[in-house]
Amino acid sequence: MLEKFCNSTFWNSSLLDSPEADLPLCFEQTVLVWIPLGFLWLLAPWQLLHVYRSRNKKSSITKLYLAKQLLVLLIQHSRRWCVQKDSWFLSLFWILSVLCGTFQLQTLIRMLLKDNNSSLAYSCLFFICYAFQILILVLSAFSEKGSSDNPSLTASFLSKITFSWYDSIVLKGYKQPLTLEDVWDVDEQSKTKVLGSKFETRMAGELPKARRALQRRQQKAQRSGTTKLHGLNKNQSQSQDVLVLEEAKKKKKKSGTAEDFPKSWLVKTLFKTFYGILLKSFLLKLVYDTLTFLNPQLLKLLISFANDRDAYVWIGYLYSILFFVVALLQSCCLQYYFQLCFTLGVNVRTTIMASVYKKALNLSNRARKLYTVGETVNLMSVDAQKLMDVTNFIHLLWSNVLQIVLSIYFLWIELGPSVLAGVGVMLLLIPANGIIATKNKAIQAKNMNKKDKRLKIMNEILNGIKILKYFAWEPSFRNQVNDIRKKELKNLLTFGQMQSMIMFLLYSTPILVSVVTFSVYVLVDSNNILDAKKAFTSITLFNILRFPLGMFPMMISSLLQASVSLERLEKYLGGDDLDTSAIRHDCHFDKVVQFSEASFTWDRETEATIRDVNLDIMPGQLVAVVGTVGSGKSSLMSAMLGEMENVHGHITIKGTIAYVPQQSWIQNGTIKDNILFGSEFDEKRYQQVLEACALLQDLKVLPGGDLAEIGEKGINLSGGQKQRISLARATYQNADIYILDDPLSAVDAHVGKHIFDKVLGPNGLLKSKTRLLVTHSIHFLPQVDEIVVLENGTISEKGSYRALLAKKGLFAKNLKTFVKQAGPEGEATVNEDSGEEDDYGLLSSVEEVPQDVASFTMNRENSLHRTLSRRSRSSSRRLKTLKNSLRTQNVNTPKEEKELVKGQKLIEKEFIQTGKVKFSIYLKYLQAVGWCSIFFIVFAYVTSFVALIGSNLWLSVWTSDSKTFNASNYPASQRDMRIGVYGALGLTQGIFVLIANILSVYGFTHASNILHKQLLNNILRAPMSFFDTTPIGRIVNRFAGDISTVDDTLPVSLRSWILCFLGIVSTLFMICLATPAFIIIVIPLGIIYVSVQIFYVATSRQLRRLDSVTRSPLYSFFSETVSGLPVIRAFQHQHRFLKHSEELIDTNQKCVYSWIISNRWLAVRLELVGNLIVFFSSLMIVIFKINLSGEVVGFVLSNALNITQTLNWLVRMTSEVETNIVAVERINEYINVENEAPWVTEKRPPAGWPSKGEIQFNNYQVRYRPELDLVLKGITCDIRSQEKIGVVGRTGAGKSSLTNSLFRILEASGGQIIIDGVDIASIGLHDLREKLTIIPQDPVLFSGSLRVNLDPFNNYSDEEVWKALELVHLKSFVANLPLGLSHELAEAGDNLSIGQKQLLCLARALLRKSKILIMDEATAAVDLETDQLIQITIRKEFSHCTAITIAHRLHTIMDSDKVMVLDNGKIVEFGSPEELLAKPGPFYFMAKEAGIENVNSTAL
Repeated sequence: MLEKFCNSTFWNSSLLDSPEADLPLCFEQTVLVWIPLGFLWLLAPWQLLHVYRSRNKKSSITKLYLAKQLLVLLIQHSRRWCVQKDSWFLSLFWILSVLCGTFQLQTLIRMLLKDNNSSLAYSCLFFICYAFQILILVLSAFSEKGSSDNPSLTASFLSKITFSWYDSIVLKGYKQPLTLEDVWDVDEQSKTKVLGSKFETRMAGELPKARRALQRRQQKAQRSGTTKLHGLNKNQSQSQDVLVLEEAKKKKKKSGTAEDFPKSWLVKTLFKTFYGILLKSFLLKLVYDTLTFLNPQLLKLLISFANDRDAYVWIGYLYSILFFVVALLQSCCLQYYFQLCFTLGVNVRTTIMASVYKKALNLSNRARKLYTVGETVNLMSVDAQKLMDVTNFIHLLWSNVLQIVLSIYFLWIELGPSVLAGVGVMLLLIPANGIIATKNKAIQAKNMNKKDKRLKIMNEILNGIKILKYFAWEPSFRNQVNDIRKKELKNLLTFGQMQSMIMFLLYSTPILVSVVTFSVYVLVDSNNILDAKKAFTSITLFNILRFPLGMFPMMISSLLQASVSLERLEKYLGGDDLDTSAIRHDCHFDKVVQFSEASFTWDRETEATIRDVNLDIMPGQLVAVVGTVGSGKSSLMSAMLGEMENVHGHITIKGTIAYVPQQSWIQNGTIKDNILFGSEFDEKRYQQVLEACALLQDLKVLPGGDLAEIGEKGINLSGGQKQRISLARATYQNADIYILDDPLSAVDAHVGKHIFDKVLGPNGLLKSKTRLLVTHSIHFLPQVDEIVVLENGTISEKGSYRALLAKKGLFAKNLKTFVKQAGPEGEATVNEDSGEEDDYGLLSSVEEVPQDVASFTMNRENSLHRTLSRRSRSSSRRLKTLKNSLRTQNVNTPKEEKELVKGQKLIEKEFIQTGKVKFSIYLKYLQAVGWCSIFFIVFAYVTSFVALIGSNLWLSVWTSDSKTFNASNYPASQRDMRIGVYGALGLTQGIFVLIANILSVYGFTHASNILHKQLLNNILRAPMSFFDTTPIGRIVNRFAGDISTVDDTLPVSLRSWILCFLGIVSTLFMICLATPAFIIIVIPLGIIYVSVQIFYVATSRQLRRLDSVTRSPLYSFFSETVSGLPVIRAFQHQHRFLKHSEELIDTNQKCVYSWIISNRWLAVRLELVGNLIVFFSSLMIVIFKINLSGEVVGFVLSNALNITQTLNWLVRMTSEVETNIVAVERINEYINVENEAPWVTEKRPPAGWPSKGEIQFNNYQVRYRPELDLVLKGITCDIRSQEKIGVVGRTGAGKSSLTNSLFRILEASGGQIIIDGVDIASIGLHDLREKLTIIPQDPVLFSGSLRVNLDPFNNYSDEEVWKALELVHLKSFVANLPLGLSHELAEAGDNLSIGQKQLLCLARALLRKSKILIMDEATAAVDLETDQLIQITIRKEFSHCTAITIAHRLHTIMDSDKVMVLDNGKIVEFGSPEELLAKPGPFYFMAKEAGIENVNSTAL
């Protein structure tokens, strides 16, 4: 029928059996035309359906578009409804058309050349048509410009598979370092928000199932537990021992069930979320694996072609072209597969990070207690990354099996049953690998624990670095970290040795297998002779087999690591959410807050902290909550906020809440951002709040005013400033209920007074709101509406001030103790003082209650906000002008960036290195490894590759025997020699790889050790200014991420790099050995290869840097959120924080995504180079066929086929090494941070110094940082032995700077300080700091035992420690703890109240017994009674010392020998309190304001 249709023969095989083969014209005009058309018609309906389903707006018509419309208008046009790019399958149709048309084209040309003009008209038409097809194909290769910035959305099919749309970024990255703006955003589908909501929908289905399964497990466990107990007979159960045993078992069981959590739901959820990508990548991998097995078959055909002298040359060319086409198809499938897998990996990481963040916002307090901040950040960083790594290679699980099965099948065809010997060897090696892998998992888990511990200590060291410096405790903490690190490195070494064994087995497997298989093959049957075809086809198959076998153990180990991470994540994400069901919101309720029989606890296992509270609070009331330390005041507030576990009862609330926590939580950002806290900016209200919270004066002192940047955790603010900003934040939010947890504790008396009057009191900004105020300041109590007295978590009494006094209960009793000296009446009288001082913007003090009682200072507060004297420049004028200037500044802020005020920018932007990593960094690392080790490592690797080349050459000589001898006359001795030498060479390879690996493990671990030690030593010696300007997250990142890279990742990349490099060199050497002409081709290909690599590395390196720089803020923000959770929840700002974290994740994601694309861009180009090497080496063989034998062909091609992957790996590894060496660069940056003065110098102070404790300041000057002004401007004074000095002055006067100068936290800019005749600048820091004692404002404690917190160097006996505890009234508390002195403190001592922490800090000072004591007034969060005790203890125990007290309340220093008044860095008055009170001066006015007339009026 077809012959009729064509009028010529359809098929004639004789046409192919000639040197100039051709296909019949009829076949070309029918079958070859139908192939592309069939493809088109089959896929068109599916394509149109897809278009119809994803309709969106129609895109515009461009010239290029019109040019493309010449043919197949329907699909091409309808396609524009969904995306502005060309259909992939139309492009495939054109490619097929052009390829199939080629045959007809050459036939027609041949016919015309033979002067066959019969079909001239047809030929011309065909040529025109073919030209059009080529034109359309060329046009469809161009991409259109889309409306969005991201060209991937409009890239053409060819641009898509070759990643050419990415060229512009690579070029840009090569010319100049990329910035974040250059990187395109990820598409909508990959945005954090979209992925997160998709995941949550699926999770809502899976998690409840897992929870039900958990309940079933627990019930089963309980049932089995009870049956066991019933099994005891009566006599037995009487026995005491058995009961004890049962108790122990129960305990064990309890800890076991506590660990149980919803399991195996996360994988299911992730699978359901991402099954689409998984399916696509599955299909691509399948195609790739199938194509892989075409190569050995083509090799076999080429070897037969080389051995067959009569074969037509065109057959050889056809094989070469087929080699090339198969390789191209493989490359495309593989790269697109990788692209999908890596995208999946990033999506999984993003999803996990977003979910962990969201979970953290809602996590119950009990679940939160299980994780420190560091561990939670680890979930986000380490565990999410582990999951990402494993999803990248998830398909290898089935693909490996498929490749192994197919390889064995094809090998069976070649070598028959002998293959089983080789397979047997492999199977024997698998369990060995398995055993090592499980051991490795255990080591890995151990190491994760060690790492967590180390980071926990590092976090604490950095948070409490000031205390470490004050007390000269750095060596003790350094040793703690080093001890953990030692264990970590020991594990690392074992892990490395195990890995080396795995590598050895991997490397030896293919060699062993080929040796065993070939030996068995020739020994089994004397008729079996190894020829080139069999040997080299088998070698190629063994090479294919090498990959799945190599990946399998790696896959298993990364799966095991991921399973640890999965469990951790399942436990965290499956944890209980905050249960706020006991908090009812009712907007039609008559009361604002009502507690109904409410009992709450912090932990279900312990008894309730708040017990049976009944309390009604009416709208607009000001309610004070008072009670001793630990009576449950803060807990009552937390219960209202829903932060505690409900035991019974409930709380009803009407309206919104604003919350001021006891320890203020400040974000890293400007002061303005902190106060606005995401609300709209209202100029008038903002100014009111600033003024009311007494912040105007501070803003004047701070560089940049309200735009001054605050460091992490408010590091560059004093305690009082933090507290006032925290209060301003709450005041600015227009809430209905204000929960104020002791906001006046950290501020001075008169500032407290100002805040009470202007914000909290009956006439304050919040007068119409409902306020709950926890306070220790009893002199405000007469002005509140109701007082609630708490005792042991219950309300002992409540009522108005007068009612409670009349009742003569607990409240009245406590109050009386402290008001005895205040006057004849038993209660404090409110003294309406003259309004003369109102123009200071600060009202005078209102009562005569001793100021000691008035307020307590919690944190470092430099504040006596009071003006120093009425005469000194009328302050009100200054306040007004500042107010105005702030107002104008905010209104007229120009659009362009304002120039930063000097010192306004505190946190330096993280330094992003650009350009190539300096060679000195590589040298630094190699030096740390040790030059000797490096020499032996390289030598061992080179030897193994020499053995590889040898074994290849030997095999080709062996196979050439098949031509010389036939089966009957093959000498046995020759055969045995061939086998023996081949085996020996194989063994040499394996052994030398093992030696090299083990040497490298020792070398690299040594380097890790050295770098960590240098980093830690240097960070501990960095000056305080470094910690003020560097966020803690950034330093921790060096100890976490960067050290972990140097431990784990860098050694692996370096090893792989050496292996790849030597592999390529040996392959090229072998090819050139066989066909020297190949050198001509190697040179241009080498140039292309190197140039692609240069382009790529510049871009890739910068993208990796951007990745790590965008990651830091993400973790900083996360840890900030975790520490401020109660505040965020109280203000109901979870959504805003979630949104911000999504933005941060997206920014990081776009860098990672871009980096993945850059890898694919590179891989496509490199694989092309590899494919060309294969193509040209096969072409050379066809051209030089006459001079070559089958053995050489096999030898050359089996090696050439291997090169593509290796080339790819080499660049990947070069880039990996560059990327990972950045970790060394970042560590090195901190190793070179400028140090403070040496801890110990040649000049040591005399023994027993300071014996007297005399201090002289001689014209002493100091500044915080070189670019800032002086803070102390020439202080000169003498302090005699055992004198008690009080230092007063307002914020910024230089009080704290004075303390810091004595400890040389700040180094002098001029002048000197002399203690007992020794200039403190001339001795080592530790010699100085160990001899002084400070009681700081912030009570900083570290996790670890109580004893370590008091005496980290074990310098004192237990008796001395108990004595110190007794003096600070903590002895009974500690004695009642189950572990006594060994009681473990939580991170930052969180399991003690702030008062107890303060007392421990006092005990610390008592132990030191030094001659000089500095007190940064430290009676912040202590109730009146304890405060009294502290004062008495200090006076009695430190009577022999020279004491300097930085006072925030005047009465504490009225009994000192002298008072120093500082203003603006200068001493304005210095003398005894009596002298200073006698003459009107700054001190006199301060005292008058505080209601102090003479020295005696403050006696306690």
